[in-house]
Amino acid sequence: MLEEVERWLSTRSWSATDRPLHQILAAKQRTGQTVSVVLPALNEEETVGDIAAVIRHDLMRQVPLVDELVVVDSGSTDGTSEVAAAAGATVVHRDAILPRLPAVPGKGEVLWRSLLATRGDIVCFVDADLRDFSSDFVSGIVGPLLTDPDVDLVKAMYDRPLGGAAGQGGRVTELMARPLLNMHWPQLAGFVQPLGGEYAARRSLLEQLPFPVGYGVELGMLVDALHLAGLDSLAQVDVGVRKHRHQDGQALGRMAAAIYRTAQLRLARGHLIRPSLTQFERGGDGFEPRTYSVDTEERPPMVEIAEYQARKAA
Repeated sequence: MLEEVERWLSTRSWSATDRPLHQILAAKQRTGQTVSVVLPALNEEETVGDIAAVIRHDLMRQVPLVDELVVVDSGSTDGTSEVAAAAGATVVHRDAILPRLPAVPGKGEVLWRSLLATRGDIVCFVDADLRDFSSDFVSGIVGPLLTDPDVDLVKAMYDRPLGGAAGQGGRVTELMARPLLNMHWPQLAGFVQPLGGEYAARRSLLEQLPFPVGYGVELGMLVDALHLAGLDSLAQVDVGVRKHRHQDGQALGRMAAAIYRTAQLRLARGHLIRPSLTQFERGGDGFEPRTYSVDTEERPPMVEIAEYQARKAA
């Protein structure tokens, strides 16, 4: 692993317990910063209400951490909007934001438009399909932004179980995003969940970033934030376990393609290639990096091998 990444892991990777809520609230009061939470939602009536209710109860009523809770509905055909509103969220429909520009499908489109529908100095994005949701997902990633002026973007990191198997979720991350980042943007190799949908950032950063309209938004945002603000402005916080609805293989294939295309556009800027891959396992002290060499040597076509040519001629 790059020395820079090792240093970053020791100075910019935290646990949600590292910043108690009272410390975060004191920093918020001292700095006067406001916090908006955005849930992009498409047909999430089963989960969006519970998430909104937890945020509103824990972080708006019990303590004044979140100033604004907005669900952006991108065209749901179920009761997503009604359930979210009943839980106390402000519901805004994607097409009502910046209506002069016809909306296109995609998560990134919703996140981009949400900047126009919110006012917080810090914007926190949370996927609307999470189950067993904890408000630590919000307070954990907002905390460093309120307490450390040098941090501009914070990603959540967590275990992602799949079918009861710990750590087997995040298939597109392991098969597509992590190899891409390790090889082309090795400074980002320390992120445990680079594609995770739970992250918070300063509006002053988000407003300067392009937003891929689809699934490539998380990778694009990380890469662009690295170039714009530098590695030390980025951080991650361990919030435990993330449970959500898993997509089928074809949907994951489409996601991977969008992510690859997002990377391809950014590779035109020039890049470094590092033939190593850093992955993570949870140990006694949290997530621990494991770095492996990636095979880069290639054998030439067999027809170019003299012995093979001789055999064919015999």
